[in-house]
Amino acid sequence: MAIGYDEVEVGTELPAQSFPVTRAALVQYAGASGDFNPIHWNEKFALEVGLPDVIAHGMFTMAEAVRVVTDWVGDPAAVVEYGVRFVRPVPVPNDGTGSVVEVTGKVAKLLDDRRVQIDLLATYQGQKVLGMAKAVVRLG
Repeated sequence: MAIGYDEVEVGTELPAQSFPVTRAALVQYAGASGDFNPIHWNEKFALEVGLPDVIAHGMFTMAEAVRVVTDWVGDPAAVVEYGVRFVRPVPVPNDGTGSVVEVTGKVAKLLDDRRVQIDLLATYQGQKVLGMAKAVVRLG
């Protein structure tokens, strides 16, 4: 069932979600995106350039975060704008478990043309990994 514009108000919270990030997911994302930068798969290289471990692709983290919005609205095509700033990497240890990114969302503004702005908060171990994460969706 689609969310209607008249059903939301500023402050409406979207269901929070947790997204696991494993080394296997990074390999799959690299293959799909063509981003084979060694910081995303080579632990030795990542450490040599000053990173704490292999890190998730920023665009992978961004894509996972917007799932909170697309799952809530029920139609990925309803997202008409989406942007973030990458503020902190998500290290992904090679321990069989990986990392978990926690994402919450809230309606921040009611806009014209049945659109709403959703502000997202994406964290890893309690620290923000995406800044200024905002999506605009058109509701029915």
